[in-house]
Amino acid sequence: MANEKQDASLPAEYSDEKKSTVREVKLPEQSEHLRLTVSVSPHLHHADSTAVIMGDILIALIPVMIWAVYIFGWRALTVTAVSAGFCVLFELWYELIFRKPVTIGDLSAVVTGVLLAFCLPASCPLWLPVAGAFFAIVVVKHLIGSFGKIAFNPVAGGYLFLFCIQHKAVTAACAPFTRYSPVALSVDAAASASPLEALKSGQLPDASLFDLIIGDCSGTIGEVSSLLLLAGGCYLLFRHVISWHIPVGFIGVTALFSYLFPAYPVSSKFMLYEIFSGGLILGAVFLATDYASSPVTDRGRLLFGIGCGLITVLLRFYAPVVEGVPFAILLMNLPVRYIDRYTRPAPFGGRIASDAARAEGKAEQTDENAAQDDSSAGTPNGQKQSDEEQSPASVQTGGESVSEIVRNGDETGG
Repeated sequence: MANEKQDASLPAEYSDEKKSTVREVKLPEQSEHLRLTVSVSPHLHHADSTAVIMGDILIALIPVMIWAVYIFGWRALTVTAVSAGFCVLFELWYELIFRKPVTIGDLSAVVTGVLLAFCLPASCPLWLPVAGAFFAIVVVKHLIGSFGKIAFNPVAGGYLFLFCIQHKAVTAACAPFTRYSPVALSVDAAASASPLEALKSGQLPDASLFDLIIGDCSGTIGEVSSLLLLAGGCYLLFRHVISWHIPVGFIGVTALFSYLFPAYPVSSKFMLYEIFSGGLILGAVFLATDYASSPVTDRGRLLFGIGCGLITVLLRFYAPVVEGVPFAILLMNLPVRYIDRYTRPAPFGGRIASDAARAEGKAEQTDENAAQDDSSAGTPNGQKQSDEEQSPASVQTGGESVSEIVRNGDETGG
């Protein structure tokens, strides 16, 4: 006897809809302590919650934040705090207005705000991260993600919105060790050429490759120190928060095409500068690996990273934009559903069963064709087969052959 029952021992991640499908099955003549809990998949759960995973991402970003404060001053911390704080406020506001479960405790909004600030220069006006936070949380994450059924990366979506409304302020690169007021709503920033702008013109930047790796160069808050970003990525790999497929595919394809089609005579130098300039490592490690907007299978993640790298190279080389990483991630968010469908693994034994069924169907079709050929070849022209000869080859319907049905119809006058 099966009774509908919501099991209190189920994981907290189970929604009400899943809990309603759980059944407690009591076996006959068994003890009350023996029971089978039948529920929908997934059946395996990890102890880490969303808050733990987001906390690991924030831990990986702490060294990058410390270096940004050292290079750009306390205003880098102000921009990051404003962005993260308003992301949390907009998340709470939306969930209260539309009576959604409050999820600000999972720290996902904080991670979105920090990563959005890392894509901006320290000299940007403080209203810019506020506008980007609203668009990233309310529009991209909730409105488009809930009603549009397409999961776009909120950070990349917020950056695209700010790029459209304030192009110069978003793409302005801050020179290292330039100090701005941490509390001023806006500052007068001196223009500084980013390494990507020099590479786009076919020249190597003034900063050395070593400076690009450690982060002693102009750029945005979170993209300057490639070394610390890679260290944070290694920490996330160690914690099994991300897999290697997207970062390796993303960076590897960018490096390959930068080496094959360099804008500078020395291919190896141009390739290395392309890798360590701009937001490639930040995007490959922290943005493209977003759970909600990336594929779930390993093959799908590798294809996703390869596509992001290819689009990034095309945008950096031929599009009228300096940085193509956020746009590449957004474009690759579109086919994620189809990538998952194409790379979905077959159930255990499913492929073998389908191959066997297909082979059996082909064998039956071959036998039927052979039987029809033998029947037509063994009947002389003008000679009728008797009912007894036709009955083995006739179609059985309800225990009677076709010839018997016809005979009975003739006898009854039907």
